[in-house]
Amino acid sequence: MAENGEIDVVVFDVLGTMVDEPGGLRAGIREAVPDAGDAFADELLTEWQRHVESEQRRIAQGERPYATSEVIDTEAARRVAERAGITDPAALARLATAGQRLPPWADSVAGLDRLARRLPVLALSNASQAALLRICAHAGLRWHQTLSGEQVRAYKPAPEIYRLALDTAGCPPERALMVAAHAWDLRGALAAGMRTAYVGRPVGDPPADSDTFDWQVTGLDELVTLLTSTT
Repeated sequence: MAENGEIDVVVFDVLGTMVDEPGGLRAGIREAVPDAGDAFADELLTEWQRHVESEQRRIAQGERPYATSEVIDTEAARRVAERAGITDPAALARLATAGQRLPPWADSVAGLDRLARRLPVLALSNASQAALLRICAHAGLRWHQTLSGEQVRAYKPAPEIYRLALDTAGCPPERALMVAAHAWDLRGALAAGMRTAYVGRPVGDPPADSDTFDWQVTGLDELVTLLTSTT
């Protein structure tokens, strides 16, 4: 367990941790396919998510050259459009940017603002630089700095992404805290020597029994209180 005063910088995952990615994508799909029932909308969302996960995995395995999240999202939108029978170019173009209009969780904006008064806060995301700018602006998330995997042409949990955060922060890994709703993301940060905090969200990847993160909390407010109690 880390002592609060040992943390010099807090690094946050964004998608799923600070914003409701599935909820925002589902809203974008419903806008594009207003007559879709719940079951069909969920099928289209699953189609989108599977494509993104598959392509990021292929890039990580060297089976595909690096492509930004915007490129992969556009591919996913085309797959959804084909299945749903969307032919209007304007509707397809708007659907392709659904991943940039994601609602924040109820505690994200206030919790981040409260923490940022006490510690440096960085966003570290698989979203491209341009997409990350729009995601944070739409959700009202204010960071001291935003970092994208595009800067190192990789997707988390590639080690070079966590190294980007550490190099930007200019502190040793044991004084940097990675916050995420995804255990796989925290395992990547842990491998880089960072401190780790799991924040429970309705979506995400919960810890396994074998995971040993520094903190496990049910919401961002709880974590911020822990981090600011002695800093």
